[in-house]
Amino acid sequence: MGTDQVLFQLAAILLTARLFSEIATRFNAPAIIGEMTAGIVLGPTLLGWIAPNDVLKLLAEIGVILLLFEVGLETDTRRLIKSGSRSVVVAILGFVAPLLFGFVLSHHIFNLSILVSLFIGGTLTATSIGVTVRILSDLNRHQSKVGQIVLGAAVIDDILGVFLLAILYEFAVSGAVTIGNAGKIVFLVIAFLLLAPIAAKLLSPLIKRLHKKGSAPGGIAIVLLSLVLVLAALAHLIGAPELLGGFAAGIALSRRFFLPFGAAIKADPEFTDQIQTEIKPIVQIFSPIFFVMVGLSLDLSAIDWGSSFIWAFSLSLVFFAILGKLIAPFFIPEPMAARIAIGMAMVPRGEVGLIFAELGRSAGIFTNEVYAALVITIAYTTLLSPFWIKSFYRVHGHRLKEY
Repeated sequence: MGTDQVLFQLAAILLTARLFSEIATRFNAPAIIGEMTAGIVLGPTLLGWIAPNDVLKLLAEIGVILLLFEVGLETDTRRLIKSGSRSVVVAILGFVAPLLFGFVLSHHIFNLSILVSLFIGGTLTATSIGVTVRILSDLNRHQSKVGQIVLGAAVIDDILGVFLLAILYEFAVSGAVTIGNAGKIVFLVIAFLLLAPIAAKLLSPLIKRLHKKGSAPGGIAIVLLSLVLVLAALAHLIGAPELLGGFAAGIALSRRFFLPFGAAIKADPEFTDQIQTEIKPIVQIFSPIFFVMVGLSLDLSAIDWGSSFIWAFSLSLVFFAILGKLIAPFFIPEPMAARIAIGMAMVPRGEVGLIFAELGRSAGIFTNEVYAALVITIAYTTLLSPFWIKSFYRVHGHRLKEY
């Protein structure tokens, strides 16, 4: 693909994303719906002008990494740690329930093989942290108690999803799973999440010094972008999602930085304000590319809409995909409205589910019909979740003022 094509595609993505997000907000719909709809319109589903390619995927990945960096900047780590036990419960139950539901439905009801059923269950497990964070941010709820529980659970969910993906892929390729490799991934991811924020925080005085001594504009943005990309690359090297690197950097430079073994490192709210001012325009450019890419990846034109199997299987998957996430918060001590809000925020599957589905298809594990049913499920949970959540907060928001 030529440079001119990539540039035209990028221009079309940015302009169309902005246009459709404006239209969405005019109709009181979330802006994220407009951006994902832009991807569906530009992609193979409708116009077929743009297909996902490596350049756009990289830009989209940078977009979600920077989005998580911005979220990390606004995160109160004390509150995040305080909600840790609730986040763990929501994450684990919200991971195990869809996995079991998907496996039982596929293997025992639709008579699919064990490996296929495991991959289908895996596709239903991981919440799309990028979609969820954007929805809560648009509603200004990402710093609420519910938002912190969801954020913690989504991060854990993403790690569990990567872990399961690695296990299933190894099993599909070799027919066996090495416990040593699985344990190594878990250890490295935990070590990264504990140490990366401290390392980034220790670098913040150096960043401030470089900014004060530098005469060229944009110094903070360049240094921070480099730091975020380095941490994202390190996360990828150890087998973790790249977006965790952005989140770790954001937490380290937040206004309310705190970790039990990093208590002596003081936060600097004024410097954080300056960081946000300089980094926000970059986030606003890159993050829409990610959500457009989600829409581009949903090739709804390839689905045989007349197949009774696809309809029966996809509707069943949608039901259990939603149920598996909604029941998890009912095991934590929170008011009913907060539990429902948490469960609804965990429903979007987005890019994580598509990664599972695409891996299963490319490895020859999924038939075209199974793959199509999964795409419908992912599209439904991703595209409609912002509407549900916004409507729920419009009606029940007064009951969640303290949450």
